[in-house]
Formats: sequence, C-alpha cells, structure tokens
Amino acid sequence: MGDKADVWQGTLALMVLKTIEMMGPMHGYGIARRIEQTSGHQLTLNYGTLYPALLKLEQEGAVRSAWGVSENNRKAKFYSLTPAGRKQLGREARNWEQTTAILARFLAAGDAV
Repeated sequence: MGDKADVWQGTLALMVLKTIEMMGPMHGYGIARRIEQTSGHQLTLNYGTLYPALLKLEQEGAVRSAWGVSENNRKAKFYSLTPAGRKQLGREARNWEQTTAILARFLAAGDAV
C-alpha cells in the first residue's frame, strides 16, 4: 500500500473521539496529525473533511471547544471530549467492532468454499 488512503466514510468521528480521549484536549491540526500518525501514515486527512466533522461533533454535544494557544504560540481552538462524547465513542466503537466481525465472517466464508 504505497499511496495514502482517504479516511473511510463513517470512521472519522470515531477516530476523532478516540484521539481526543487518548491525548486530551487538542487543536484540529494536532488531531489530524495524530490520526495520520496512528494509521502508520496510511491515511491522509484534509482539513475540509476534519473541521466540518469537528463542528458536527460539537453541535451534537460530543466535544466542546475553547480557544487557547498552540505549541507554536498561535491562537487555536482546542477540542475536548464531553460525557456525551464518551458515550458516543463507546457506541461507535461497538458498532465498528460488530461491522468488522461481520465482514470477517464473509471473508472467511470465501476461504471455506
């Protein structure tokens, strides 16, 4: 897999929530870089995708934002997980695990034929 893949539809919110849970409050650029790093640089994340997702998560009450100063002394919006976001993360993680288990069964069925 030489080329970077785009983030799979339906997984971005899960990756954002999990990143914030693991790392604590982060600004958007930091979230994007961490997701790319965690993927082993197999995923690419553009800001036209990330920021609408962060806005949606904020409107849903899963994250809250506050202005702060970044590592390079610039004003940045930092996102943190809310209690509702922790619940959403749990739900989405369970749904993803169930989905991948179903797909694994289909792939394994091809080996049995």
